[in-house]
Amino acid sequence: MPLKHALKRELEVAFSKHAQPVWFRIVKYIVIVALIYFLWGSPWLWITFLILLVPSFALHFWYRHKTEGWTKSYGGWDYEKNKSRLKD
Repeated sequence: MPLKHALKRELEVAFSKHAQPVWFRIVKYIVIVALIYFLWGSPWLWITFLILLVPSFALHFWYRHKTEGWTKSYGGWDYEKNKSRLKD
């Protein structure tokens, strides 16, 4: 799969209305904004983000591996609800 196509698919998955429930997105962004608000100006802000970044990337790449590039259902990912609109 060419890099351009893979990046488009990643963005399509990231902004899919079916990839994450609305409540999860709201909670996720509230937590991120709260962390920035309370830790602004502190060295702990970047340490916290780096600590959270590692498991986030690991989980993302695990799901990407298990779904073979978002083309199969696995766990909470339902391929039928998130089929790509991109042409192969």
